[in-house]
Amino acid sequence: MNARRHPGQIRSWRRRVVSGLAVALVALLGPGFCLPATTALPSRALPLQHVGDFPLPGGTTRWDYLSLDPARSRLFIAHLGDSAVVVMDTKTKATLVTIGDVGHVHGTLAVPELNRVYASATATNEVVAIDASTLKIVARIAGGVYPDGIAYAPEAGKLYVSDERGNTETVIDVRTNRRIATIELGGAVGNTQYDPASKHIFVNVQQRRSLVEIDPRTDKVIDRITLPGAEGNHGLLIAPALRLAFIACEGNDRLLVLDMKSKQIIANFGVGREPDVLGYDADLGQLYVASESGVLSIFKVAATGVTKVGEGFVGSNAHSLTIDPASHEIYLPLKDVDHHPVMRVMRP
Repeated sequence: MNARRHPGQIRSWRRRVVSGLAVALVALLGPGFCLPATTALPSRALPLQHVGDFPLPGGTTRWDYLSLDPARSRLFIAHLGDSAVVVMDTKTKATLVTIGDVGHVHGTLAVPELNRVYASATATNEVVAIDASTLKIVARIAGGVYPDGIAYAPEAGKLYVSDERGNTETVIDVRTNRRIATIELGGAVGNTQYDPASKHIFVNVQQRRSLVEIDPRTDKVIDRITLPGAEGNHGLLIAPALRLAFIACEGNDRLLVLDMKSKQIIANFGVGREPDVLGYDADLGQLYVASESGVLSIFKVAATGVTKVGEGFVGSNAHSLTIDPASHEIYLPLKDVDHHPVMRVMRP
């Protein structure tokens, strides 16, 4: 998702994993499913059930963003190390197809109303458009210097792509599949999210410890929100109904909670080492923060406030996740479980 995860630049976080962690792990497997004894399983400290581990194709290389098309029950997974987008059926947990030639794919975003899936390819500095019906690549669009996170503003018909190394936001017209604007942000760019309440785009600018607000009607920066306590603010998730934004800071292992009305930080929590991707189950009011260390932090989110309710190990390199809102299942791709990649699935 960010520059440090490019091949050759991935941090050696494994050296910092606590050596005694394995003794706290227990098997929480479903009926009839078994794994070899060498497999590290989720911690009992988590208020989650381990549904199972399901095979993924390809090599034991890095996985990145996931995006769900709930109507089709299809999950689009960035297999960064294999330069491919893997498509999984969330009902059967079977792999449907592997879409290759998406160089060092980082971000994925399914947009059902467009019948499209978009993927950012940092090896070729492109955004790749995939037809959601045929699962074929239909366009390749200039994406800046190092395209990463992707957001879609439906009223404007535009994609917004984090150009991490270019210090900009790339704007793409989905009707023409062309880049139409480049917005200078003044620092390394983290994740990008669309807020359906304000109809604006929000972007982490890591070096400036700020969150930038963009109006898609004009593609202009209309506010720069200072984030006290942030170091390396990369991960971003917006809960529009509660007018809250959650910001994961990989530089100091913190989760910041931003009130989007006052634009003030209202809470600051410790999380696992190098937090990355966030997931939110709106129906259950639960927020999940995945980290490079393999620790998953769980928070209860309500109008009255945010409270940490669990934290524990879920799997080595479990830094990325997504939530199926219908089943409440949590999907975490793991690159190496007994020498094979798997999709670890859990649920409350």
